[in-house]
Amino acid sequence: MMQSLEEQARRYASKAHAEAGQRRKYTDEPYIVHPAAVVELVRSVTDNEVMLAAAWLHDTVEDTSSTLNDIESHFGAEVALLVGMLTNTPQPEAKNRAMRKAAHFRHTATACAEAQTIKLADIIDNTRSIIQFDARFARVYLVEKRLQIALLKKGDSVLWQQASIVIEQGIYQLTEPPYNVPVSWFARQAARYI
Repeated sequence: MMQSLEEQARRYASKAHAEAGQRRKYTDEPYIVHPAAVVELVRSVTDNEVMLAAAWLHDTVEDTSSTLNDIESHFGAEVALLVGMLTNTPQPEAKNRAMRKAAHFRHTATACAEAQTIKLADIIDNTRSIIQFDARFARVYLVEKRLQIALLKKGDSVLWQQASIVIEQGIYQLTEPPYNVPVSWFARQAARYI
């Protein structure tokens, strides 16, 4: 029986991330748990199989030996286009994290609605547990995500709302004990990306 496009993408991504030896940073789980979570978020708003396939594959070009040409030859031009929009390009001229991230934000800002929807799902999954694992990094990361989603308004509005809530709740949590990060710190941090 022919496998669906999504099932083929799931298998391809599982194999590619496993062969790259990739694990989740804080939990050490097999990396594929992240694309799987992104897919379920995307599935909550659409049953578009091209989007679901691209959601499985969204980190393969960035994090494994796969190229966009590989993705296109296996899954077609539409899936490859979305994966390309979700892949951070190297920024040799970026001197620091803020410059590199600002370039990435501009890249995802130009992406189509479908790619922005997948990006929102990616942000939701990565943001859900960041504070419990790494509160120091979380404050930088949450500012970045607040700035990034402001440029993802073409994405699905339900996922945009979810992303915004998870980011704002995280920032609020960091202003409270035991973290006590001053509200002014977040504003100063945001200014570094402009």
